[in-house]
Amino acid sequence: MINSKQAVQSFLILSLLFGAATFLWGGAPMVGTAHAFSAPESFSELAEAARPGVVNIRTVKIIKGGSPVFRHFFGNPHGGNRNPFDEFFGPFQGEGPQRDFKQRSLGSGFLIDGDGFIVTNNHVIEDADQIKVILADDKEFDAELVGRDPKTDLALIRIVGAKNLQPLELGNSENLKVGTWVVAIGSPFGLEQTVTAGIVSAKGRIIGSGPYDDFIQTDASINPGNSGGPLLNMDGEVVGINTAIIASGQGIGFAIPINMAKGIIDQLKDKGEVTRGWLGVGIQDLTPELADYYGLKAQKGVLVTQVFEGDPADKAGIKVNDIILSVDGRKVTTGRELSAMIANTPVGSQTTVDLIRDGKTKSLTVTLAKRDDDEKTLATQSRDNDELGIEVTDLDSDIARRFGIEGKENGVLVTDVKDDSLAREADVRPGDIIKEINRTVVKDRNDFIQLMKKNEKSETIQLLVKRVNSGYLVVKIERK
Repeated sequence: MINSKQAVQSFLILSLLFGAATFLWGGAPMVGTAHAFSAPESFSELAEAARPGVVNIRTVKIIKGGSPVFRHFFGNPHGGNRNPFDEFFGPFQGEGPQRDFKQRSLGSGFLIDGDGFIVTNNHVIEDADQIKVILADDKEFDAELVGRDPKTDLALIRIVGAKNLQPLELGNSENLKVGTWVVAIGSPFGLEQTVTAGIVSAKGRIIGSGPYDDFIQTDASINPGNSGGPLLNMDGEVVGINTAIIASGQGIGFAIPINMAKGIIDQLKDKGEVTRGWLGVGIQDLTPELADYYGLKAQKGVLVTQVFEGDPADKAGIKVNDIILSVDGRKVTTGRELSAMIANTPVGSQTTVDLIRDGKTKSLTVTLAKRDDDEKTLATQSRDNDELGIEVTDLDSDIARRFGIEGKENGVLVTDVKDDSLAREADVRPGDIIKEINRTVVKDRNDFIQLMKKNEKSETIQLLVKRVNSGYLVVKIERK
């Protein structure tokens, strides 16, 4: 017979064993109202439906006179005059014109309609002399380049003559949430129609690949050859275009959001090129110090640091030190976000810009011009120099007065110094006025940016600084 005390002990032991088994075998803990987390039972139906819309892309680039690799292995590896192969090949080695070398690469893409248009990455087809597309049924076609956009690493190609194509449906990447399941299909290492699954790890990632970085991060396995392939949601819709990986990282891949790509794809399809809107301002992110300085209750908006004469912003009346809050009703929180908004707005559009000037809200109408990336430089980074960690702004009379600076001053004002940066170690401080960089006069923020670029390889950067209550100082920044 088991007494009541033994019964209670047995119940507790069984409860503990059940809890351990639940933990070991992946069951959901039944605590309160917590919901059980479960993975899809299978991705097979989604993969089967999507595969016909995914293609393998093979390119050939002809390098005149052989590649560096070819010359390295068949030239003299020791750098002398004598080639060790001379005794075998005699006087024929090195004579006559060098043979052309064919450099081959692999990538992925996906069909967007029944007319044979295919989206891929620009780096997959860039400078290619031949582009081959292999469909899921192993049929091979020559492809023509319709257009490409290096700024976002997107390209559009087309095949002609293919029948019964099954394009993929484009989804809405704005609705994609962190933690949701996604599936990548492509040709990693040339292995066609490889399917991998994972979750969305993050959104809005900036990895330094270009001015319009806004990547979806996923742990769905992405490897060389996946570039240009689709990232699908659980409805089989394309929500991203697999683009980049971190060489030393595992489970870290990046995809271009399909919402950003849609407008670019449409422009490439219609015109073969991409035109972007141009506002004509230099901008920077608001720091907590700047927000407090301008009397803002919240750190929202983007500070205008420069207005290019004769450009749309100048014509509309936007001024230096204005804080842009929104564009056509869409709130702006970072310089990169503002840059992307303007770039994606059609040239010639009448755009409403809401801003704060001297504590008052204003709305201005700006007619956007065409951005010429080859001629104009727009400072959209939140840091003027990421390596050194310095933020600066032009020194106008109003800012000088607020910082207690009397009289007219030339130079730029340091508004922020990044923690753990080289500038912080060298004791550069917010409120410093940078007068010279390596003995060259700094007139304004544009001068500062150009001089930093000019000295980007210098081991030592000397700043002539004027500091309130301390006078002139020389601050030496040593690159490690």
